[in-house]
Amino acid sequence: MDTDAEDLAEEQEREDGAYTLDRKAVAAILYAVDIDDRDKLVELMEPLHQADIADLLEQINAYDRARLIRLYDREFDGEILSELDEGIREEVIAILSPHVLAEAVRELDSDDVVDLVEDLEEPQQEAILDALDELDRAAVEQALSYPEGSAGRLMQSEVVVAPEHWNVGQAIDHMRSAETLPDQFYHIVLVDPRMHPIGNVTLGKVMASRREVPLAELTEEMFRVIPVTQDEGDVAYAFNQYHLISAPVVNEDGRLVGQITIDDAMIVLDEEHEEDIRRLAGVGEGSLADRVIDTVRGRFPWLGVNLVTAILASLVIAQFEGVIAQFVALAVLMPIVASMGGNAGTQSLTVAVRAIATKDLTGSNVWRVIRREVLVGLMNGLAFALIMGLVGLVWFGSLGLAAVIAASMVINLVVAGLAGTVIPVLLDKLRVDPALASGAFVTTVTDVVGFFAFLGFAALYLL
Repeated sequence: MDTDAEDLAEEQEREDGAYTLDRKAVAAILYAVDIDDRDKLVELMEPLHQADIADLLEQINAYDRARLIRLYDREFDGEILSELDEGIREEVIAILSPHVLAEAVRELDSDDVVDLVEDLEEPQQEAILDALDELDRAAVEQALSYPEGSAGRLMQSEVVVAPEHWNVGQAIDHMRSAETLPDQFYHIVLVDPRMHPIGNVTLGKVMASRREVPLAELTEEMFRVIPVTQDEGDVAYAFNQYHLISAPVVNEDGRLVGQITIDDAMIVLDEEHEEDIRRLAGVGEGSLADRVIDTVRGRFPWLGVNLVTAILASLVIAQFEGVIAQFVALAVLMPIVASMGGNAGTQSLTVAVRAIATKDLTGSNVWRVIRREVLVGLMNGLAFALIMGLVGLVWFGSLGLAAVIAASMVINLVVAGLAGTVIPVLLDKLRVDPALASGAFVTTVTDVVGFFAFLGFAALYLL
């Protein structure tokens, strides 16, 4: 039986670590670096995916990172740079020798190069741009001329295009004779004589159709064109909403200038989710690779905001010093009311912020959602009022105190549901990021209302 339990534990550990770096492998790699054995290092790194190598570089310290990169040298793949956290990307680029950097960057598609250089300092931007050939550099510089966070920054310039009058055979012959094709693509974009995209044809349909079949007969029903200036968050929403695989990008004249593929759109969607979570917690854009001082700078302002809200709640408590002095039990129960309201408000707030981000919460259903959250708060409030009323009665033997905390619980949870929904909606209407600012306001409301209701009822009915 013990053997079965051990086998089960080992199997569970393997499942839990299925997509994480093996500690023994990391130790072996660092040992190869310690003994300066380049052949062994390359042998150990060769099976790793570029994303795993990026994780490795992020997890080890700066000293080992520099030694590993220098020893790995010309084997360094450009995709590793794309996978690296922005916090250490500049550091890694500075360590790479110029010729290794040049070779690494040349392997990347234009959208990956744009993502790489847009957050770098000018000298490092120039180092990467100088490594590109003339056409690739022009494409990257054109993308960089578009607004930050726009579709133009997200797109790749490499697109497989076919005139609208071609048939399957002509398209296949064109792709076979082309000197360069994108490493990965899913559609052939049909264009009219003015280079306006008019449809997408999947590669699967091309390969499954006879040569004489016109491409125009194979176009997908779902076809979306992305303006080059569209916000990347809206682009990611369109991909997720309409299940797009790729979409052409057009300039202000409607002419094709590039395409966005699902992998890039999903990265943006993931970043949007991550950004919302971090902002709700007040930790900004920090990462595990950030320096201590940078992390402090990012978190300090929001801790300051929380201090101000705590002072406001304390001012409310200060108005009832006499009541608390006469009923010490109030001091024991106060944190329960505030904590329950804060947690309920955070639940409603999280749902509302996410719904706003995904465009599920709109003017047409906002009142229904608010009403639902208020009713949820009321029902939870009544349930926990009963529980806390019984606790207060058993704990302190006071029916009046039990009634006070029960009534306070109902009021605070109803207000929490209301504030958690209304505040992010109002902030969004005012064009203030609800994920960034809602938390402090909701916490303030629930603390102030919770303390005021609890101590106010106590002053009215217990004195």
